[in-house]
Amino acid sequence: MNDLAHKTCKPCEGGVDPLDREASEKMLTELAGNWSLSEDATAISATFRFPEFYRTMAFINAVAWVANQQDHHPDIRFGYNYAEITFTTHAIGGLSENDFICAARVDALMAG
Repeated sequence: MNDLAHKTCKPCEGGVDPLDREASEKMLTELAGNWSLSEDATAISATFRFPEFYRTMAFINAVAWVANQQDHHPDIRFGYNYAEITFTTHAIGGLSENDFICAARVDALMAG
């Protein structure tokens, strides 16, 4: 696991500025290569592929467990053999370190 995956999310109820594009792009380099920054730099997303529905659902359940542990929840879209995970910090209308921590923890799930 990288350094971000060892961190813990801090509660965010607003009142702080979201990360700017430059800071977000820098933090993005600490994640696996499949994460991308939205055009408006307010979210990060990645799509993960699986050989069958059962593995897709197992992954989604693992992501849900991580999200609950960190109290920071992604938007998830999925189908038979894919899951798309999107993180943003809704309370601040953009990205915070929490989004990158959770993305790194999702990467760790994939690393085994």
